[in-house]
Amino acid sequence: MVTVPRVVVAAPASGHGKTTVATGLLAAFRGRGLRVAPFKVGPDYIDPGYHALAAGRPGRNLDPVMVGENLIGPLFAHGADGADVAVVEGVMGLYDGRTGAGETGSTAQVAGLLDAPVVLVVDAAAQGRSVAALVHGFRSFGNARIAGVILNRVGSDRHETILRDACEEVGTPVLGALRRADAVAAPSRHLGLVPAAERRAEALASVSALAQLISTSVDVEAVLRVARSAAPLAVEPWSPVAIERDEQKPRPVVAIAGGPAFTFAYAETAELLAGAGAEVVTVDPLRDEALPEGTAALVVGGGFPEVYAAELSANEPLRAAVAGLAGPIVAECAGLLWLCRTLDGAPMCGVLDADAAMTPTLTLGYRDAVALGDSPLAPAGTRVTGHEFHRTTVHPRSGLLLSPAGDAAWAWRGADPEGFATARLHASYLHLHWAGEPRIATRLVEAACLG
Repeated sequence: MVTVPRVVVAAPASGHGKTTVATGLLAAFRGRGLRVAPFKVGPDYIDPGYHALAAGRPGRNLDPVMVGENLIGPLFAHGADGADVAVVEGVMGLYDGRTGAGETGSTAQVAGLLDAPVVLVVDAAAQGRSVAALVHGFRSFGNARIAGVILNRVGSDRHETILRDACEEVGTPVLGALRRADAVAAPSRHLGLVPAAERRAEALASVSALAQLISTSVDVEAVLRVARSAAPLAVEPWSPVAIERDEQKPRPVVAIAGGPAFTFAYAETAELLAGAGAEVVTVDPLRDEALPEGTAALVVGGGFPEVYAAELSANEPLRAAVAGLAGPIVAECAGLLWLCRTLDGAPMCGVLDADAAMTPTLTLGYRDAVALGDSPLAPAGTRVTGHEFHRTTVHPRSGLLLSPAGDAAWAWRGADPEGFATARLHASYLHLHWAGEPRIATRLVEAACLG
């Protein structure tokens, strides 16, 4: 049974200020001495980085498309363990989910699975009394329990009065009002906000400013009361320990790429690897010139290697070490780019006989995929649901996906086979939430033990 108070921060659409409010609430609650647990709906990697700075503990994702709805409660219970309050930031608009799948993957679905009240953040910059129709519509459309509204980009005292009166007409409390001039900006680029790990000092300052903004513009105690109205949740916490293991057996070293170039990783990935018996160590390809001592396997997640191509290329000793690693390598999302021969013309690790380059085209969406060949990630025939999000492309030099000894990693409807898979290697744009397929970590650790 989980009794952690919890609140979902949602909005009518993207761009209304969910991240501002959620991050500010986390920081404001923590500033009051509360232990706070941060969550993000969907596959987003960047917002949880800011949540983690605000909360002082890992930001985690709740994605029913990637892990299945039955795991949302257990993953929440795991991530909220020991917390006094949890804040869940939504994705897109409240009722927006996977295309063509109704409510699936939406903030409303996750709020329902957590039996959590919702605070709706509304950009009111160009609205007056009409805000009442918008709020009433969101309250009556589905089953989400909207407990209050936070108004964003309010222009003046008079504007705020009009908006508050309108919300009062439809019986929805206004829990706060943020002025247009008080916005706290964070830099962005081709895939959204710049990750917090790339601008830590500035990000900390932004989080501090957000805490101050929310503390002075929002009735934080009222939001806390809303969170405490959530009923107990009858779930057992998820555990990353997949198997009983002999503690006398050696623990293979599994290195995970990190640092500013590779910031996209779910917290559960490292936890699952450790639970499967690995010693998990981080390697920073911008700083470290060698793999950690004894490395038996390497995991490279996503991030922005394209931004750091020159620095990654200059680290020749590490590139050579990766190319010469005898153990298995798994690369997902932008990790694929680092393994290519070149990235925008700069030499990379050369594990793959392919060249990568930036492209103006954004590739985005969930994919229901099947593994075409055996790899350290999965055996052939494995079915998964993953997510793609990139503005790059990879061109094999031979014109083929792989040599005759290998296969493409995945196939899915409406697309050519994608990625690279051999007995030693898995590299693909598709990223998975490993909690949805815990056999991945067990398989990788077993492969690392075999060498």
